[in-house]
Amino acid sequence: MIKKSKKIIATGLISTLTAAYLLGGFAQAKSTTSQSTAKDKLEAYIKFTQILNVIEKEYVDETNTTDLIDKALKGLLSNLDSHSTFMNTKEYKDLTVQTKGEFGGLGISVGMKDGALTVIAPLEGTPAMKAGIKAGDIILKIDDKATIGMTIDESVKLMRGKPKTDIVLTVVRKNAPKPITIKITRDIIKIQSVYAKNFETEKDLLYVHVTSFDQKVVEDMKKAIKEHNDTKGLILDLRNNPGGLLDQAVGLVDMFVKEGVIVSQKGRSKLENVEYKATPENTDTQTPMVVLVNGGSASASEIVSGALQDFNRSIVVGEKTFGKGSVQVVMPIGEDEALKLTVARYYLPSGRTIQAKGVTPDIIVHHGEIPKKEDPLFLKEADLKKHLEEELEKIDANATKKSIRVDSNTTISEDDNKTIISEKLLYKDAQLKIGVDILKALVITNKGKK
Repeated sequence: MIKKSKKIIATGLISTLTAAYLLGGFAQAKSTTSQSTAKDKLEAYIKFTQILNVIEKEYVDETNTTDLIDKALKGLLSNLDSHSTFMNTKEYKDLTVQTKGEFGGLGISVGMKDGALTVIAPLEGTPAMKAGIKAGDIILKIDDKATIGMTIDESVKLMRGKPKTDIVLTVVRKNAPKPITIKITRDIIKIQSVYAKNFETEKDLLYVHVTSFDQKVVEDMKKAIKEHNDTKGLILDLRNNPGGLLDQAVGLVDMFVKEGVIVSQKGRSKLENVEYKATPENTDTQTPMVVLVNGGSASASEIVSGALQDFNRSIVVGEKTFGKGSVQVVMPIGEDEALKLTVARYYLPSGRTIQAKGVTPDIIVHHGEIPKKEDPLFLKEADLKKHLEEELEKIDANATKKSIRVDSNTTISEDDNKTIISEKLLYKDAQLKIGVDILKALVITNKGKK
């Protein structure tokens, strides 16, 4: 008896127990889009039983019926799509560990893309990001084991392990001449999901980076905005955000949209047809916004960026997103096994789907730096006094007073705990720099409307 559990609706992290176990077909199946008749079903059941009996009697090694059925179920589910899977006792237990407890890992979200194990995004501040793993990397080997034909479940198990133990990933990276070997030390994964910062040169603009959609994103977002209540414009950075909880994605959009359907899900069963609507309470419809996305933005972050884009509430800047727009629910089978089954797809306010299409930015900007040249003879007002003091020191050998010139471009490090983004760091990030420039124009336009 299969019963549907209380739904666990998580739009990502895609690495969580998805499968692509390719068992292969038993026989040439009839391709049909119509429902099977009673006769078709009976013939299919008989065929399955016959082939199972042949394997049990004739296969070179002794087989176990339960194991054969489990493998057949894995093949059945994985051939539906790359996110549906059958979970045996151990895998179902692992799901509970992942959703309720801490574990040693890399802080990396992976998914199947064109049949290859692909990094959706390394999570902020985790071992994977510190080691240099990037969104879009294809994982070729985990230690000495090739990932070809490996399920996502199997890859996740290999990458998890005791904290402070090492693992080596061999990745294929776009434009790299050969595979790259990266050594990573596992650690307990604890993630801060919301970082709020000001800009050194644009003090009236607020930058908020949401790294994943955990259960406190909306709360932390409201707190950040409240602490910067004089903000005239907002940069929402969803780059390398692999997703998370649907209610947090909906709640975040609801902060900036007062009415309309934020996202809908549609499935074969009418019970899965749900609309999530905006509410007018405590909604900011005036503050100009720019959303940053890239190929590592998936699922919940695609819902947020796509919805804000459809409502014309924000300009989306960056690169096309990953394209994960399906809904999975966990259905227990008995006490200790389960199915994770795709039951619906997400649709944005305009009716477009995310699945396999992603969100295309309004303005496409690729990752990189913006070169900046400064005339060494050009002096700013703030530098003038210090500069003159330095010049006096050069001609006064007996001078004891020393002036320390502080370069505003180098006073802030790239540490996420810093609360200010320096001008130097801004020019290192082309997507952010152009996003800020667009936001400044929106702020000026917004003034004209008042």
